[in-house]
Parts: sequence; structure tokens; C-alpha cells
Amino acid sequence: MHGGLDRYGCDSIPYVRTLGGYRCMCNDRLSSDRQGLPMTPIPARPRRTTAKQKAQQQASTCVVGYLRCSTAEQADSGLGLDAQRATIQSACDARGWTVAEWAVDEGVSGSVPPTDRPAMARALRLLDACEAGALVASKVDRIARDLHDLTGLLRRADDDGWGCVALDIGVDTTTPVGRMLVGILGSVAEWERATIRQRTRDALAAKKATGARLGRPVSVESEPARARLRELLHERKTFAAIATTLNDEGFTTPTGLAWSWRAVQRTRDSLALDDLALASGS
Repeated sequence: MHGGLDRYGCDSIPYVRTLGGYRCMCNDRLSSDRQGLPMTPIPARPRRTTAKQKAQQQASTCVVGYLRCSTAEQADSGLGLDAQRATIQSACDARGWTVAEWAVDEGVSGSVPPTDRPAMARALRLLDACEAGALVASKVDRIARDLHDLTGLLRRADDDGWGCVALDIGVDTTTPVGRMLVGILGSVAEWERATIRQRTRDALAAKKATGARLGRPVSVESEPARARLRELLHERKTFAAIATTLNDEGFTTPTGLAWSWRAVQRTRDSLALDDLALASGS
């Protein structure tokens, strides 16, 4: 045993030597005296809110309204865009949301990836910066038609903590059910687009089989160059040599560019279609 003052100011209670060193008996006496006393729980320290979480809370009622039309005619008339804007504004008013900004992609196809569209790219930057809490569109196909693009956008929204809302199906991707339904409908939209593409290819193939000429109409200005190219083809020259000759003689392509071997090849195929259509008509 060892005497002396301990950290409690005690000099009457000796120290007891243990394997771990000296231990003051005051600890045993204090713990035994406190057994009958009620224990007061220590309040938990409140969790600190990060700057990103604060920004997300402030932007929870602010959304970005996304509008898109595929054709230039719809963009010029504004009919498709006005209908989308009215639908989004009405839904936001009913839910107490504020449209912080309108992102409008005019004359942009749904097959273009969202990140390659100017307005959508700006909307994504606003959402990633927590200046808005959700992206709202009138229809899911306004956001994306390709399933890969749609799932990539949903994954980005989940990682960055913002929502994606499609009003036509009443889906909010902040819920698991909403994310599942948007994925299903995105698959249906992709299937519909692939079906239309296949029908177009089949119709063009059937029309081509009848001898009909497809492609861009031939302009009157390009006839001299086509006639000269036909003469050079009869001389059995290579495509590169024909392109050089046409350029040296001052001829240009129908689009006003210099001739290349690929342009010669395309024009040769066009002339062959003209001959086929003429032969089938006679």
C-alpha cells in the first residue's frame, strides 16, 4: 500500500497495488456512495448541419421548370411550350412550389442526351448547386426518351439529393415507387421510339423496292456537276480522280463544298437510283 494525497485530496484512504499499478480506494467508496442516487442522462449533442444540407433545405420549395419541343415549327408557334408551361405552373401553385427558373430547349429532339442540351445542362448545374430542389417536366418523355439517359439522370438526382418530377404520371422520384415507375415508363418510351424507327425503315425499303427515288431532291443548279460526273464515271476513273477533276473545273457539291471521293460515291449512288426509277417507269 502507498499513502499520500490523491487526486480527490484524500490522505486517509490508502492506495492498493494492482497489476495495472496503484488504485486509490476513494474510487470504490465514491462509486458505492452514488449507487442509491438517481442518474441524470447527459443530453445528446445536436448534429451539425452542413452547408450543403442548409442549401438543400432552403431550395426544397424551389424548382426548375423544364420545357422541350422537338420541331422548329412547335418552337416558332409556341403552342407546345405554352401548354407545358401552363401544366407545370398549375402543379407548382397547387403544391406550394416556386419556379426558380424556366429551362427551355427549343427544337431539340428527345434522343439528344440531357447533358448535351443547353437548357437542360444549365438546369442540372442549378440543381447540383442546390439553387433548386427538383426538376419538373410536364411529361417524362420531355426529360428523356432513352432509358440509359433517363436512368443516368435519376442516378445523378439521387446522388446529389434533388428530385425529378414528371407530372403526366404523377411521379415524384424522391420516393422509391416513383423511381421505379419512371424507369418503367422510360422503357416504354424507348420501345415506342424504336418501333417508329423500324416502321420508317420498313416503309422506305418498300418504297425503294418499287424504284422510287429517296433522299434529298436534286436542284437545278447541281445538274451540270452531275452531268460532268456521269461523263467521268463512263471514263472509269477513280472516285478520287473524279473529285480532283471536278474541283479543278470549278464544280461544287449541291451544298457548295469541294468535292471529295465520298461525295462522288454518294452522287454515283444517286445517279444509279435515277436510272433505276427511269427504267421502272418506262
